[in-house]
Amino acid sequence: MRSAMRPAKPTRRLPPKKPSGTSQKEPVGVYCRVRPLSPPDQECCIEVINETTVQLHPPDGCKTNRNGEYKATQYSFKEVFGTQVTQKELFDIVSRPLVEDLIRGKNGLLFTYGVTGSGKTHTMTGSPGDGGLLPRSLSMIFNSIGDFQAKRYVFKLDEKNGMDVQNEVDALLERQKREVQPQVVHRTPLSRQRMDPEFADMINIQEHCKVEDVDEDSVYSVFVSYIEIYNNYIYDLLEEVPLDPIKPKWNTPGKNAEFIPPQSRILREDLNHNMYVAGCTEVEVKSTEEAFDVFWKGQKRRRIANTQLNRESSRSHSVFMIKLAQAPLDADGDHVLQEREQITLSQLSLVDLAGSERTNRTRAEGNRLREAGNINQSLMTLRTCIEVLRENQLCGTNKMVPYRDSKLTHLFKNYFDGEGKVRMIVCVNPKADDYEESLQVMRFAEMTQEVEVARPVDKPICGLTPGRRYRNQAFKEELTRRLEDRGGPLNGGDAEDQAVVEILIQSFPPLPSCELLDANDDQSLPKLIEVLEKRCRIRQMMAEEFNKNVCSFRAMLQDLNGVVTAKENIAQGRMTEKDKVIASQKSEIDRLDKKIKTLEYKIDILEKTTTIYEDEKRTIQQDLENHQQKLHRQLSDKRRLEGRLQGMMNENAMKWEKECERRVAAKQLEMQNKLWVKDEKLKQLKAIVTEPKGDKPERPPREKDREPRVPVRSVSPAPTAPPVHPRHRRSHSAGTERWVDHKPPSSVETDTVMQPHVPNSIKVNVASEKALAKCHKYMLTHQQLASDGEIETKLIKGDVYKTRGGGQSVQFTDIETLRQQSPPSGGRKRRSSPSNQPPQEETTDADWTDVETRCSVAVEMRAGSNLGPGYEHHVVSKRRRP
Repeated sequence: MRSAMRPAKPTRRLPPKKPSGTSQKEPVGVYCRVRPLSPPDQECCIEVINETTVQLHPPDGCKTNRNGEYKATQYSFKEVFGTQVTQKELFDIVSRPLVEDLIRGKNGLLFTYGVTGSGKTHTMTGSPGDGGLLPRSLSMIFNSIGDFQAKRYVFKLDEKNGMDVQNEVDALLERQKREVQPQVVHRTPLSRQRMDPEFADMINIQEHCKVEDVDEDSVYSVFVSYIEIYNNYIYDLLEEVPLDPIKPKWNTPGKNAEFIPPQSRILREDLNHNMYVAGCTEVEVKSTEEAFDVFWKGQKRRRIANTQLNRESSRSHSVFMIKLAQAPLDADGDHVLQEREQITLSQLSLVDLAGSERTNRTRAEGNRLREAGNINQSLMTLRTCIEVLRENQLCGTNKMVPYRDSKLTHLFKNYFDGEGKVRMIVCVNPKADDYEESLQVMRFAEMTQEVEVARPVDKPICGLTPGRRYRNQAFKEELTRRLEDRGGPLNGGDAEDQAVVEILIQSFPPLPSCELLDANDDQSLPKLIEVLEKRCRIRQMMAEEFNKNVCSFRAMLQDLNGVVTAKENIAQGRMTEKDKVIASQKSEIDRLDKKIKTLEYKIDILEKTTTIYEDEKRTIQQDLENHQQKLHRQLSDKRRLEGRLQGMMNENAMKWEKECERRVAAKQLEMQNKLWVKDEKLKQLKAIVTEPKGDKPERPPREKDREPRVPVRSVSPAPTAPPVHPRHRRSHSAGTERWVDHKPPSSVETDTVMQPHVPNSIKVNVASEKALAKCHKYMLTHQQLASDGEIETKLIKGDVYKTRGGGQSVQFTDIETLRQQSPPSGGRKRRSSPSNQPPQEETTDADWTDVETRCSVAVEMRAGSNLGPGYEHHVVSKRRRP
């Protein structure tokens, strides 16, 4: 109310907008569009599940995740558009609501996001014969406001993102001034020019859509501007760069080596805290063709380049801004209100983001590499801003959003702060080569949906009577018709009145010269008096004639009034008849309305029933999908379990097979040893039986009696039951495998004759992974004190296996025990060697006649004999009988 009390000034601005604490919020609308494969026989990694969900499949050869299986991920959007979607369907769902909000005075932001070559520019611009979102938006705007557009230069932009209203005289002078200027950018309307054939098919849109309920009591004007953000600098694509007179070269990028780039622009903030590009060219357009011609001229100046992934890759972010100015008409409906506070400015920004790319795929170098780095950096800043906004809204934090880190986010920070709707179209290429890039794009898009922005408020109502434009036009048409019936049109009557006045002035006698040269001049004044008297007589005659005409005109009006009254009576009678017809028709309409309401009620019931059935159908389909997924998981688990069980069965079979082979070999060896022992006994028995009785052999000296201590080795099976390969050497190291000889530093040397010796081994004091990685066998030496006070040495042996994680594990197979024993002490003395003593002729009968004793002595075995490791045969000879 305070601003309405002040007088209107052309330089006064609106107060800064303050966000309302109770304003409603809505999430950012994110849509997904999948482009067709080219060529169609390529491997596809994206599948459209339904109208809101897509699924990404890892392509063949892609790395697996941690659990060793391929993982397909699903992402949900507000709506998903498949490869068969048309530009019109995409426009009706995504862009049309933004255009409707633009005409109703609200801002909007629409940008395309995706990897390079995913179809972003095609979605925004379109192709010949099938226009994209931008030409369709322009067509809808001008179809809606075509009858209510203001004349050129009625709205005048200032240099601070504001708008002024000029009266018709100033606007006319401005138009004349612009028409006579020799070089003015976009001075001639496109309707007077020949349309560019490059884009003639793009804007030839057959579907003439328009916004309903446009405010007919306002006038509108459209201004467009086109900028690009290249290497984090803002450039005006509509700026006309003058040629250097010294070097008259064509100033065209890509065709001229001495191309002079335009001056970069800076961002500023107006009094309403909105960001704008200072010094940017804004062109007033009056038709779709003219607006798209401006866009096309800027599009030719946009920076594009050829890369390995895209023949025409955008190297900059382009922003096409459509600004709509609207102001109400005055109370008479003739002229625009000259109050700046009544002007409503709304803006729709269409952004074509450059695609993110990986330099190892594009093989970019030099300028292309620097451009790719700046593009990826700006997109990363956009992602960081979205993440901070999401964290602030979900967690209630108040972190600063880094809008100023990039020109792109700094320019559109007002939209994320609640100055309009934000819509994003995620364009993806389903080919398998873009799987990893598409995965990152999908994650960013899914996160963007969780950000909420405040809804823009509706524009205030001016308070004037609605419908004044059409009432004023109807009044003018009726007045013109009546004047034509009575003697001519309105404009012709004014011209005739002026001509009559001029004729009357010319019919008066001319005034004589009234120069008084002398005080005694008696000629000039009488002549002047005479002329004035003639003029008075003529004026009196004209007044009388005028009165006569007035009387005749009054009589004519009276006659006309009588005729009109008669016609009104006739019309009244006809109106009465028409009223009766209308009353009967109203009753019929009421009957039909009741019938329509009944049918609508039935339709509502059917719709509700259909909705219930559809919900049940969706629920059943969801349950079916869940069951199918569960069955699929169970089937995969079953297959995995079967594989594991099969592996365990194979492993156990191999173990048991090796164990059986070991046992069979041991049994065969034992049987062979028993057979050999029996054979030896038989041979000895045969020799004793067949020898002559007179010759009694002398008992050989006992080697056991001469040995003070004999180490005895015993082998005990390992606690586990893995297969053990039969070896016939004490140390089990006769093979070519390498051993790790782990002997702790606290081991004590026993100084015995028989010592364990492993020739191909690595001796260590502490077991290490490096040593285990080089060997196949492992042996640990452990010493402890036995019950008889002697030192008992245990050799714990095992096999070294490699684990899945890249390490080594040891599986123990057997334990070899070394202990020392003293020979048994007897009552008899050692016999001397028969070579040192003379033979005794007389012996007792029990010396060598005991066959069992002689056989036992003959087959007595020592540790390390050729019977093999693990076989022990300890025999103590019987003492001679006294």
